[in-house]
Amino acid sequence: MNKIIYLDAAASYQKSNAIIDAEADFLRNRYANAGRGICGRAAAVDDMVTTTRQKVAKFINADVHQVVFTAGATDGLNRIVSMLKPNANTVVAVSDIDHHSARLPWVGAGTRIAVCDLYNNFNIDVSRVPYADIMVITAMSNVLGVAQDVAAIIKAARNKNPNVITIVDAAQFVVHDEIDVKKWDCDFMVFSAHKIGADTGLGILYIKNPDLILPDKFGGGMVARVAGNKMILNIAPERFEAGTLPLTQIAGLGIAIDEIKHNRPNLDLIKYMYDELSQIPRIRILSARTATILTFVVDGMHVLDFGAMVGARGVCLRVGTMCASWIHERLGVDGSVRISVGAYNTTDEVATAVQIIKGIVK
Repeated sequence: MNKIIYLDAAASYQKSNAIIDAEADFLRNRYANAGRGICGRAAAVDDMVTTTRQKVAKFINADVHQVVFTAGATDGLNRIVSMLKPNANTVVAVSDIDHHSARLPWVGAGTRIAVCDLYNNFNIDVSRVPYADIMVITAMSNVLGVAQDVAAIIKAARNKNPNVITIVDAAQFVVHDEIDVKKWDCDFMVFSAHKIGADTGLGILYIKNPDLILPDKFGGGMVARVAGNKMILNIAPERFEAGTLPLTQIAGLGIAIDEIKHNRPNLDLIKYMYDELSQIPRIRILSARTATILTFVVDGMHVLDFGAMVGARGVCLRVGTMCASWIHERLGVDGSVRISVGAYNTTDEVATAVQIIKGIVK
């Protein structure tokens, strides 16, 4: 079988040898629990966690005490709901470019959902942001791949309600552009480590004012002292990290940050594929030429059939709704095909993929 052409970076980024080696070395030679011992190895693990947290803080322009390790972006978004404890009268503004993980936790909590208006290009209409107690902002759609003006959206939301709590889902944005939580002035922000080439099971939750937020999980490590049934909480961010951290994943995160900062995906590859596939009459492209991903449908062919056919020929891409049902409803399609690239993809790979797609569609 020919080498797989992996064009699904938006779902999960491939790991470099350096990241794999760092995790393997940790497991083989440096493994111990964090915050649980005073021996040299345990202290070294504590140092690794601290150093990685510092790197994350610099990566998103935050302070160290504002950076919480989670199990992923979905975990972080659900935990924010648990921290804020909304009720049936809480108005939560969302948009149709959201991933399911950004909206469904609020639906599940029984809040009142207010859907933002979109411009004709499906970006959030900053001039018509609704009044809300909480606003969830998807920094980049995982279907259309266009960065939103997060700072402007938050400013507009605060013009409607100065006390609005703002939450940014940066899971797709993080791989393509720099995050600056101070510039955005958001209250919360999340992303997943595996989107930038680190491992699964690890995410980042930024909390602007962690000392004002009560923890949503309880257990080892998040308290400074317990006396009977009374507890004194640990300082942030440890108060939000009950239990054992995903240490193996953390061991690779710092390298992933260094790599993505200096070697982001080559979006000229997306433009090349856009230009080639837009010439095929049966293909209707849904994303813009300047987007970070290429999303399309094939007339007369179900996306699952298309995915199976290209997959059988060695091309790995994404088909379906991408856990983003609302934007597909707005686009009038049941599902779509999504191509995304990492810094590791080559011109030869995408050229080969184009020829395979042409052979199937024509």
